[in-house]
Amino acid sequence: MLEEKLKTIPHLPGSYQMRNKNNVVIYVGKAKDLYKRVNSYFKGNVTGKTLKLVSEITDFTYITTKTEQEAFILELNLIKQYNPKYNILLKDDKTYPYIEYIKKPYPKLKVSRYTSIKKKDKKILFGPYPNVYAARRIVNLINRLYPLKKCEGNPKKVCLYYHINECLGYCMKDIDHEKLQNMERDILSFLRGNNKIIKDKIMEKMEILSNNLNFEAAQTLKEELKFINIILDKQKVEIHDYINRDVLNYYLDDGIISVQILFLRNGKIVGGSNEKFYLIKDEIDEINGYILNFYTNHEIPKELIVCDNINKEIIGNILNTKVYTPLKGKKKELLLMAYNNAKIALEQELKIIERNEKRTEGANQELQELLHLDTLDRIEAFDNSNLFGSFAVSGMVVFLNGKPARKEYRKYKISVDKNDDYNTMKEVIYRRYYRVLVDKLTFPDLILVDGGINQINACNDVLKSLNLNIKVCGLKKDDKHRTNELIDGETLEIIEIPRSSDIFHYLTRIQDEVHRYTINYHKQIRSKGSIKSILDNIEGIGDVRKKALIKKYGSVVKMKEAPVEELQKIVPLNVAIKLKEFLEKFTTNNTEISHEK
Repeated sequence: MLEEKLKTIPHLPGSYQMRNKNNVVIYVGKAKDLYKRVNSYFKGNVTGKTLKLVSEITDFTYITTKTEQEAFILELNLIKQYNPKYNILLKDDKTYPYIEYIKKPYPKLKVSRYTSIKKKDKKILFGPYPNVYAARRIVNLINRLYPLKKCEGNPKKVCLYYHINECLGYCMKDIDHEKLQNMERDILSFLRGNNKIIKDKIMEKMEILSNNLNFEAAQTLKEELKFINIILDKQKVEIHDYINRDVLNYYLDDGIISVQILFLRNGKIVGGSNEKFYLIKDEIDEINGYILNFYTNHEIPKELIVCDNINKEIIGNILNTKVYTPLKGKKKELLLMAYNNAKIALEQELKIIERNEKRTEGANQELQELLHLDTLDRIEAFDNSNLFGSFAVSGMVVFLNGKPARKEYRKYKISVDKNDDYNTMKEVIYRRYYRVLVDKLTFPDLILVDGGINQINACNDVLKSLNLNIKVCGLKKDDKHRTNELIDGETLEIIEIPRSSDIFHYLTRIQDEVHRYTINYHKQIRSKGSIKSILDNIEGIGDVRKKALIKKYGSVVKMKEAPVEELQKIVPLNVAIKLKEFLEKFTTNNTEISHEK
């Protein structure tokens, strides 16, 4: 079937989607000529990750476009939509912090992270700063040196910051605008590269503090001066045109690409990004695709310096920025620096990458063979918990190809009786997989439940009622809360796994992850909903009584301190006694209010 389908592919640009036997998209690519590219997977000599990809392909689809540039954009959008297994191997997808200057309604500095930055946003951003500590320290320093707005909200009268000359009194709305403009000019000038302004300001303030015999504060500022000198010191390769630009180069070895980006802000290198990923398709297509994907999550610079084989015209058109390759001078030196950094990073970490991949993928493959599964790309694990027999919650974590997929984690507040483990499991499994059916989401290859036969039976009963055939296993812990046994959901037999094996550590990691996630949900309930959530769990307290209690006391502590006689004015005596007993128990154990099954 594939052989006949390959013959019908047109010689046109577009994007192709490789699918496995479950019709799940496992790889998205783009091509100038779809026929040549897709056929190359099945008729050429493929090795490494490409060989593994091809072994899982049972079908493919494609979408044609008018131009290669449109194919680039389509590929990028489809990768975001499908999050395919082989497009995300080893990729980091991290964002870097920026220093953001907020001009209105009041001048303020903060450290910001953005998942998407576009030129039209018109934000005043400086960075990125790969070192978030440096970004925060700079913001704190500027706040100490200049009277920016520091408090939250809009107070009705001036606060301490105003009286110690660290705020202009913005809440009074009677501001010295000339002083405000001078301050803004200094701050923006410094963030754009003029180090002298801040250094002079520090020296001036140190002298004032020393004259006032405040030597400790002067010493603190002296340390800040050293810090500024370190992070903003003269560099060997420096460009004095103050243009924000990035320099990108890469190194390829043993089927892995190392991409290095140097961030130049105001002519100076402020840091860089290095990411490594497996080569699946054409080397240049991988790099072009990487660049487009990177700048959907990062600020697009005014210039992007790249190596000569990058498709500069297409990248420049899509990103709407200048992309070029310098032939000589300092910019050429920067390009070589990026190449050397990419090479060093890959050479240093190649063995670590291979070892980690072998352990993670190896354990996943071992588990697949142990459970006699055709595929094991997706695992969904569940844990149920309650707080003192109350606040029943569940958590679900997802592992894709041996790695946690945190964006797909889910949490559930359970409505069934708090001490009913069987029906708690039934509720969460039903809610999850009914939703998967309705929304046509991806089904897991394996479901892991935290617990023994009771939880397994509950899970199997729900799956049967939904007419779903998914492998279920139970992860049981010993008295010391350590992973102890893997129980087969079909035979209910214990599967022996050596404690020193990779597969045992893999299962332990999954169980620890779902437990951690569920416990954190408990903490959220405690911190957010405390009083309201507590009252929801006391029999005899409905909406009217709840509102009256919250209006009178406002907090758990004040409610606990109230005598029963006082509480009785709002609720009946038996309810007041129950409430008092629960509050005593709740607040006494406030440091660890999680109670496992």
